[in-house]
Amino acid sequence: MLRRQTYYAKAGEVQKKWHVVDANGVSLGRLASDVAIVLMGKHRPEYTPHVDTGDFVIITNATKVGLTGNKAEGKIKLRYTGYPGGLKAETYGHLRDRRPEKLVEDAVRRMLPKNRLGRQMLKKLKVYPGTEHPHQAQQPAAMTV
Repeated sequence: MLRRQTYYAKAGEVQKKWHVVDANGVSLGRLASDVAIVLMGKHRPEYTPHVDTGDFVIITNATKVGLTGNKAEGKIKLRYTGYPGGLKAETYGHLRDRRPEKLVEDAVRRMLPKNRLGRQMLKKLKVYPGTEHPHQAQQPAAMTV
């Protein structure tokens, strides 16, 4: 009788690829969920939960990412400085104008695992506000969202 063995990927076995995504006009949540799947490695057949099997992702045109409905004016990002009365509020539209890479990184970060492995996966995300990026040497493949 043959036993079926479950395949577990080792950390050094996985070949990491590079993908580039154009965020022009793409909804923020749809972009973040698709990018998170690639960063985790769930698009691969050799996905292993406890090993980082994901690829590198480059996001360009972060300033043109879409916010549906009234989110640009109505949705608010809160952060706390740590001092009394230090609650800072900023709308998503203002944050997109000021620091678009922070807006996209936060959306992707919240869809990754909340542990050491998730922090390691987030380091493979590169976000740029314009169309230019310094990763041409890696020959990134275009990814559709």
